[in-house]
Amino acid sequence: MDIRSQIKSAILDFLQLHTPQFVDLIYSAIIVVWMAVVWVAVYLILHRVVRAYLKKIPLMEANFFEVLFFKYSLFSRVALVVQGWVISLQATFWLSDQGTFYYLVTKAAGIWMLVFSLLAFFSVANSIHYLLQRKRSMAAFPLKGLFQTFKLIAVVLFCIAAFSVVLNKSPIILFSGLGAISAVLLLVFKDPILGLVSGVQLSANRMLSVGDWLEMPKYNADGDVLDISLTTVKVQNWDKTITTIPTYALISESFKNWRGMSESGGRRIKRSIFIESKTVRFLQAEDISRLNKANFLTGYLAEKVDMLEQENTLKKTDLTSLLNGRRLTNLGTLRAYLLAYLKAHPNIHPSMTLLVRQLAPTSHGLPLEIYAFTNTTNWNEYEDIQSDLFDHIIAVVGEFDLKIHEAPTGSDILALKQH
Repeated sequence: MDIRSQIKSAILDFLQLHTPQFVDLIYSAIIVVWMAVVWVAVYLILHRVVRAYLKKIPLMEANFFEVLFFKYSLFSRVALVVQGWVISLQATFWLSDQGTFYYLVTKAAGIWMLVFSLLAFFSVANSIHYLLQRKRSMAAFPLKGLFQTFKLIAVVLFCIAAFSVVLNKSPIILFSGLGAISAVLLLVFKDPILGLVSGVQLSANRMLSVGDWLEMPKYNADGDVLDISLTTVKVQNWDKTITTIPTYALISESFKNWRGMSESGGRRIKRSIFIESKTVRFLQAEDISRLNKANFLTGYLAEKVDMLEQENTLKKTDLTSLLNGRRLTNLGTLRAYLLAYLKAHPNIHPSMTLLVRQLAPTSHGLPLEIYAFTNTTNWNEYEDIQSDLFDHIIAVVGEFDLKIHEAPTGSDILALKQH
């Protein structure tokens, strides 16, 4: 007879002698107290002694092991699995395998070990995700959605294993019946499956990454991407509200990603002022003399006047009629001035598209559009540059005897009434 049987027989004999009517109840209580003591002892040894010892090992100071074992609690969860195994072993050691109490303790210990094994897997997955996220080369991949998929698969396997423990059936039997409910599973996990496929497409085509500026008017999303998960993309709008978008919507619908602008180092200015058409006219000699004092026009006017005089002389043009020959206009000279001004501007990107152009006339006047790029993508700086630029443009338009079109205001109507 082994030592376990001897101890068990001695306890039962003692109880039979002193309390024969409560033998089973008192024996079970003794075993419960003993298992609780063992559980506490194992907990203290693992969490106080072993954990403290592991922290002193030089290997644990490495980034991966420190994150794995302590930041994401892998050691604590594995230790709890060991505690569940110790309780199961104690129940097998001291209790009859035919009793109800033995069944409850072993099943509870089995579920306990499965739960903390699942959590230990989560710790490993979270650690790998955390370390990969810190690598710049992996920033474009939807790692969170991928790891959430692994966790989802692990949860499904956990549920099957838990049912097999409770029902005392082989997991293979439960797997064989899984095909019959596959349609239901596809319906239940439709969003995660679509999200996984969408995440792979987003990363493979470099369509979206965390930190990108996303604009999607349908969902009122306009701001920075905070998170790309298995089922949703979280966007912090510029008004600090949060918008969540289904991941698969980014594949099935259109959106604007401003990453190209951020990476280019320049942000576009595309704005027009509307000139009153009736103020457009040819320049006279006195106008040319006056405008020739402008630094940005000296070279342009000298070259342009000389070229036009040569051409008109060569063609023997009768300049007494404004319908004959080529002449300078105040609007064309304004365009030349603005182009030279923008080229010399310290905050305009020199190697990107730079245009000052006319658009088709409208009922609001003749649009004169500035198309240029700043040499910064910072929003505050961009708005300051754009505002300063148009402050200057609006101020100099009058120097060319041009007027900016404005719809009649209340003061205009009042002045008309007074006259």
